[in-house]
Amino acid sequence: MTSPPELGEVLAVCLSRDRQFSKTPCDFIDVIAGYGVRGDIHAGAKVRHRSRMRTDPYQPNLRQVHLIPGELIDELDRKGYELNPGNLGENIVTRGLDLTAFGRDTLLRIGPRVVLSVTGLRNPCQQIEEFAPGLLEEVAPHTPRGRECRVGIMTVVLAGGIVRPGDNIEAERPEGLHVPLRIV
Repeated sequence: MTSPPELGEVLAVCLSRDRQFSKTPCDFIDVIAGYGVRGDIHAGAKVRHRSRMRTDPYQPNLRQVHLIPGELIDELDRKGYELNPGNLGENIVTRGLDLTAFGRDTLLRIGPRVVLSVTGLRNPCQQIEEFAPGLLEEVAPHTPRGRECRVGIMTVVLAGGIVRPGDNIEAERPEGLHVPLRIV
């Protein structure tokens, strides 16, 4: 038996045409199946993040669209970090979904057409610390079990279309055994 979808919404959408840490908020993004966000530097069928390209430039891009919860941005703002959508390199800021609690292959249906499939957690990188000292420990604190990654999730695009702020998101967890997210 499948559980009912979890509901959330899109707060902001962002992209960057250049290799820089932060992305720029925009009115909409156009996501393309098997590719990512049209015009974004990280879009492509093969890996586009520098660290991953150095390891193996031919591996599939499991990081086509990056989502981060708006609740995390709110929490960090209360702690004095003054973040805006896109500052941490995300393409979509959400509200109402516990993104990092999803399992692998959770489907995110956004608006009338877009479907993203969750591939894993965003890795906590040194650029976060360079953006704001102390921020890396906030978004990826050390715990007795290792580093906890709270800085969002990575997805691939199964069905493309336009994503805008205000679009609804339905999260549909896969049937069967929950496969916890790992860094991709």
